[in-house]
Amino acid sequence: MSTQSQTSFLIAKQKAAQRLGINTARALPSNVEVEEALRAYQAFYAGKQHANDLRRMRRVAAQVMRSLAQFSPRLVGPVLSGTADRHARVSLHVFNDPPDAVVMHLINQGLRYRNEQRRIRWYDGGYRMVQLLLLLVEGLTVELTLFGRLDLRLAPPSPVDGRPQKRAPLAEVESLLARTGQLRESSAT
Repeated sequence: MSTQSQTSFLIAKQKAAQRLGINTARALPSNVEVEEALRAYQAFYAGKQHANDLRRMRRVAAQVMRSLAQFSPRLVGPVLSGTADRHARVSLHVFNDPPDAVVMHLINQGLRYRNEQRRIRWYDGGYRMVQLLLLLVEGLTVELTLFGRLDLRLAPPSPVDGRPQKRAPLAEVESLLARTGQLRESSAT
């Protein structure tokens, strides 16, 4: 997942099993186990570069979140959990009724974006198509997933463990940045 920027746990597990000559019908590791191994790999091999990339992605996330404050943005995914590689998208959930108001906001700000859709698992066990807006900010792809205001109450399930996805508001992202800044400063002394 780290060396090929693979985001799908299932595809990554199947590729690894194939390379090792293991039958995929046998038990594969859980997504939680894969994420733990990914963290260990990144800590061992990527070190400072990974920390710098992650800090940059979180800084861009905070910048975009400030500009979208009226839409209650939340940072989600690998940039929040700390497993993002330098090619990962900065994923934000944004909330409004109607969700398309975010599009109008971007147009009014003169920001260019492109549309995508994604099928996600929903907390009722089914699936739902969500609209994504992709922005390029400081060379990073920022992915805005559009939700209605009611969706702020309950996050969709995490692809890692199936629990409600962790979502961080701007204050939490700024706190993460402050802590990593302090860690960098103390390691320099």
